[in-house]
Amino acid sequence: MKKEQVTDIKLLFVCSRNKWRSLTAEKIFNGYNGYEVRSAGTEEGARIKVTEGHIGWSDFIFVMEKKHVRRLTEKFAGTLQKKKLICLGIPDDYKFMDEELIEILKARVSEYIEVPE
Repeated sequence: MKKEQVTDIKLLFVCSRNKWRSLTAEKIFNGYNGYEVRSAGTEEGARIKVTEGHIGWSDFIFVMEKKHVRRLTEKFAGTLQKKKLICLGIPDDYKFMDEELIEILKARVSEYIEVPE
């Protein structure tokens, strides 16, 4: 897949509770290369719960697990039709800003867009 190199790309990162994985991704990618980044969660108790507005706003949607793809597809099928929805396959095994999580995020996201060193 060709990497996007345009500025002002809007990235949405989604996990379950928006406390560790997606929030870490938001912190490390926001502002880099002109990216606008938001994060949200799919569960009721999420810090920020994903909405149709988040989906409509984003250019790329990176989810952490297959269950997040399923949840978004069930809830926002129409809005997702022309979006790039990418599953990163990152399990809920990491805390906020965990060094290993940061390395995994950069490695997996770098397949699609430019990432910070």
